[in-house]
Amino acid sequence: MTCLKEDLIRELKKEILEGDAEKARGIANKLLKRDFDPLEAINRAVTPAAKEVGEKFGKGEIFLTDLMFSAEAMQAANQVFLEKLSEQKRETKKIGKVVLATVAGDIHDIGKNIVKLLLDVNGFEVIDLGADVPSSAIIDRALESNADVIALSALMTTTRPSQKEVIDILREMNVRDKFIVMVGGGSVNEEWAEEIGADGWAETAEEAVKLAFKLIREKRGE
Repeated sequence: MTCLKEDLIRELKKEILEGDAEKARGIANKLLKRDFDPLEAINRAVTPAAKEVGEKFGKGEIFLTDLMFSAEAMQAANQVFLEKLSEQKRETKKIGKVVLATVAGDIHDIGKNIVKLLLDVNGFEVIDLGADVPSSAIIDRALESNADVIALSALMTTTRPSQKEVIDILREMNVRDKFIVMVGGGSVNEEWAEEIGADGWAETAEEAVKLAFKLIREKRGE
């Protein structure tokens, strides 16, 4: 049984990379029927595939159509997994408020949507602004809602500067210390987060939730 599940994980990643949405959806359903944890499937197949696709596109190794087909396959698999995860949602006292967005120039929201659900499930109030959101709009909403956290996603290397732009504008407005700024996405790493002055970076959605908990508690002195 374990061998079969491992084979399915490999097949799921392969079908996402090849952009076959129907096969990806079918494999996702097979994994759930075998009681495979949906979050583990996302972390081990969908997230690595998304990162690989983003890197290949950034290097010019695949075309925009390839990227779009892979995104559709990711979305198909994630829909299956996220429906299962949403069943685990429970009412809890809100821990903090997060303004979440994929930055300007980037239309990819699969990873962001997973982060949104896991934050929600774990007791955060999430304001999801969607994808390709201008930096000024992100900041305006964070100020209006009195958010605790601004979480910024970027899949492509070419859109990473928009994460930096948000932080730069916050500094210019003298409100940088008002918010915890977290960054993530396929093109983002710890070195980039440190370079732009973010408060933290997470490679997976699960790590993003843990980081949000940690940073909020630290800021509140808990």
